[in-house]
Amino acid sequence: SYEYSDFLNLEFNSYMMPNDEMQLNNFRLLDVDNRIVLPFNLQIRILISTADVLHSWTIPALGIKVDGSPGRLNQTNFLINRPGLFFGQCSEICGTNHSFMPIVIESININNFINWIKNTL
Repeated sequence: SYEYSDFLNLEFNSYMMPNDEMQLNNFRLLDVDNRIVLPFNLQIRILISTADVLHSWTIPALGIKVDGSPGRLNQTNFLINRPGLFFGQCSEICGTNHSFMPIVIESININNFINWIKNTL
């Protein structure tokens, strides 16, 4: 689950794309139905928490790995310096569905990000 709390509490869930809904340009076991959309060349701060077990929100291409622990709130910040797609996965052994927790960030310019926020609300 993701929440953009700076933008009128925009919230959504992101699940692995089922095989029967995939298109030719999707990556099996890595693509999701709702991508995280973030602007590039802007400092981003994220807060990470979990309600059940240890998780680790990891995007290797951005050098990000933050553990989520039940009852704790962790934060990190980063800067994406180019547009594109960045793929990651939970990197803790958190249970039976551990390998089914992909993360996809779509990095776009700030004007397109503002339009995306307007159209999503």
